[in-house]
Amino acid sequence: MTPPRVLVVDDNRLNVELVAFVLEADGFAVESVMDAPSALASLAGALPDLILMDIQLPGMDGLALTRHIKADAATAHIPIVAFTAYAMTGDEAKARAAGCEGYVSKPIDVAGFARALRGFLPR
Repeated sequence: MTPPRVLVVDDNRLNVELVAFVLEADGFAVESVMDAPSALASLAGALPDLILMDIQLPGMDGLALTRHIKADAATAHIPIVAFTAYAMTGDEAKARAAGCEGYVSKPIDVAGFARALRGFLPR
């Protein structure tokens, strides 16, 4: 059985390292990129099973990138989970309106993080 593939889009290396450590320990295969152009380039290759999307990215922000991914028939089916430290009132609604299936705020709950993301994987 192949491990579920997660594309982490986040410009903070420490966040990426922690997320990759936690997910890889739970059997995920993790690829990470730091900006929207790199994410789009990655999606031109093998598609992930899930995208973990930071909202605050340099250049094109995570919500705009989510809308772009969801507008493309080749990638629209990939579940996207918003991943942000900016957990203000209304942010989850904005993420869902952009096309995110879920919302996780930083800092992560290490004990339940991988299990929570597994809930968004296609069956």
